[in-house]
Amino acid sequence: MRVLGVDPGLTRCGVAVVEGVAGRPLTMLGVGVVRTPADAELGHRLVAIEQGIEHWLDEHRPEFVAVERVFSQHNVRTVMGTAQASAVAMLCASRRGIPVALHTPSEVKAAVTGSGRADKLQVGAMVTRLLRLDAPPKPADAADALALAICHIWRAPAVNRLQQAHEQARRAHLSVKKVTR
Repeated sequence: MRVLGVDPGLTRCGVAVVEGVAGRPLTMLGVGVVRTPADAELGHRLVAIEQGIEHWLDEHRPEFVAVERVFSQHNVRTVMGTAQASAVAMLCASRRGIPVALHTPSEVKAAVTGSGRADKLQVGAMVTRLLRLDAPPKPADAADALALAICHIWRAPAVNRLQQAHEQARRAHLSVKKVTR
């Protein structure tokens, strides 16, 4: 499974591609940051993020895109920028028919470190260890994008099984409804 992880942000949007399957060693195929100037017009920044993500999609051809789910913060302006960058990543993937998964920060931290309350240093250290890197990726947005991709690779099989079971139960329920009418 090849996953593009996206840690959305207007100034620094972390992007990373990891390949592998749950239970086996993973391989980092690329890591970086799409940057936009803080003083640029919002529309131009969003276009720059789109172009950056499109470049990563073209270059690495991921099967899935994992994006950090935007959560409520105290700074509404930061949340808005993060949500806008997140929407651009989802749009780029969806336009190509690539499935998108959203993972909360605590899900990602728990998957990578074992604790949903881990700090950025712990996440960076575990990403470094899991991918057998010489040093933690910089800036933290890049390490977070790697952690998102790892989280998705490890969680996807279980999530897929749950979705399939839910769909089977829904179909069975609909069949029972038709018979009883």
